[in-house]
Amino acid sequence: MTTAAAGGADEALPADRQRSGGPRVPAPRKAPPAGSPGRAPRSVTGTRKAIAALFLLPALVLLGALVVYPIVYSVYRSFFDQAGTGFAGIDNYKTLFTDDTIRTAVKNNAIWVVFAPTISTALGLIFAVLTERIRWGTAFKLVVFMPMAISMLAAGIIFRLVYDAAPERGVANAVWVGVHDTFAESSGFPKAHPLPVAPLKAAGGGAFVTRTAVHAGQPVRLPLVGVLPAKMPGDAKPAKTPAAAGDGGITGTAWLDFTKGGGGRPNVVDAKELGLKGLKVEAVRNGEVVATAKAGADGTFTLPASADGAELRLPASNFREPYNGVNWLGPTLVTPGIIGSYVWMWAGFAMVLIAAGLAGLPRELLEAARVDGANEWQVFRRITVPMLAPVLAVVLVTLMINVLKIFDLVFIIAPGSTQDDANVLAFQLYRSSFGTDADLGVGSAIAVLLLLLVIPVMLFNIRRIRKEGRR
Repeated sequence: MTTAAAGGADEALPADRQRSGGPRVPAPRKAPPAGSPGRAPRSVTGTRKAIAALFLLPALVLLGALVVYPIVYSVYRSFFDQAGTGFAGIDNYKTLFTDDTIRTAVKNNAIWVVFAPTISTALGLIFAVLTERIRWGTAFKLVVFMPMAISMLAAGIIFRLVYDAAPERGVANAVWVGVHDTFAESSGFPKAHPLPVAPLKAAGGGAFVTRTAVHAGQPVRLPLVGVLPAKMPGDAKPAKTPAAAGDGGITGTAWLDFTKGGGGRPNVVDAKELGLKGLKVEAVRNGEVVATAKAGADGTFTLPASADGAELRLPASNFREPYNGVNWLGPTLVTPGIIGSYVWMWAGFAMVLIAAGLAGLPRELLEAARVDGANEWQVFRRITVPMLAPVLAVVLVTLMINVLKIFDLVFIIAPGSTQDDANVLAFQLYRSSFGTDADLGVGSAIAVLLLLLVIPVMLFNIRRIRKEGRR
């Protein structure tokens, strides 16, 4: 009986536990038939998906309301006329390629896409590589990245002032004029000219010449007007008539023939009238300059005896307008100028991302290249740049998408007179969609065009990210 019981117990155990001498574990029970009470659910995955969908539903509703619906409605609206009541077909899309203003916007967008991301990425790469080798690299990165903390509106206001045409306000022109005036002599008396009764006449090209030839022993008078007393040289002295030169030379006075407060006589040196210090005087005979001189603080000058019988000429260099720099916001330079402000903001963004990628490069490869005899330029070109290619692609594509939507800088920096020259698609979208002459049909067509331009860049970025994820 004992043996039979034992045998029955062994039959109830799994084969690997029978007669093993170990603890006896009862055989697992069979699952109850389908439909019987107490049966476990057939699948938990379906329940989890339903719960996930429930939680995602609010986000999906917002996505549809804020993204999908505007896109669909913009496509729909682009096929209707300005009032939105008549079907226009593809007329709005034809306008994109026939209207001169919109074609300028498309051309400028192409310039933006080519140059702005490329320059920003290149500067970011240079900054990231160079700051690795200096002790204060972190501080430098902070300074370069700081413009990212400024809004586009604030950056636009800053650069509107930087590009101001007046050198006393615009930093760019202040620097440019300073460099120019260092290598080119500036005019001392712009807009100065003689009175009709003066012994001077126009000689063409902005110069003036004496009406008669000059001779030794007869001091020459060269009176001019048209110079504000406040613009006179600070060390100018009251003009005086010089004595005749004893060696047969020519003497004379060049002065401002204007008495502050009134009074005075024309062509006569009065006590309160100032000399034109620095005025250049040339003695010309038969079209050739035989002698030159400059007026002193009291306006007097002396020419050698070789000037006897010649005419005295005041060259145009005395009267040309002062150099006021470059018209940065003019029709020619407004787009490059705005791109410069964009690079100022986004080069720091590119530098930070590239520096993060640079920190992850295997240093043993760089050191091995140096040991093999490669110089720093070869290491940079043959190893650093190829290994940073994925990071550079991320930065470049991100900035390309960003510049396709550029609006703020163009709107703030470009003055009204050159907004058509600086126009871009996002700015034209604003101009076409709002205002008294708004045409929502054309505005919607521009929005669709922008979407079509952004989609290929986004697809390229997604494919690249997926490809990197499979590695």
